[in-house]
Amino acid sequence: MVEKITIQAIINAPVDKVWDFYTEPKHIIQWNSPSPDWHTPSAKNDLKVGGKFFFRMEAKDGSAGFDFEGIYDQVKKYEIISYTIADGRKVKVTFTQNAEKTKVIVMFEPEKINSIEMQRSGWQAILDNIKAYIENN
Repeated sequence: MVEKITIQAIINAPVDKVWDFYTEPKHIIQWNSPSPDWHTPSAKNDLKVGGKFFFRMEAKDGSAGFDFEGIYDQVKKYEIISYTIADGRKVKVTFTQNAEKTKVIVMFEPEKINSIEMQRSGWQAILDNIKAYIENN
């Protein structure tokens, strides 16, 4: 059985807004970075089963960069997005609305290069950026 890492955030916004900001490329490029010295200069997202996504992530100083891409396995609007990253790892994102707040839970299979804690903190930092971006827009 493959170990999974779970992160979460409670966002002070209704689920339809959270969903849109989470999935639309014009928003993804605003929040998709684990730290202020990284950014996502381009994003493409075909949000449907079998659809592909592609996010280019780069250090702002140009010293490093990589493509984050994959294919959607399940898309249930305002509820679930699951996908397979290009390296074969699985990710599942769930959205649950409670009053005017939305709980977002991300479960993902870790890669083998970086420590579990480094991966957890990096993905959590991105989720925290999503929360801040949504709540401030």
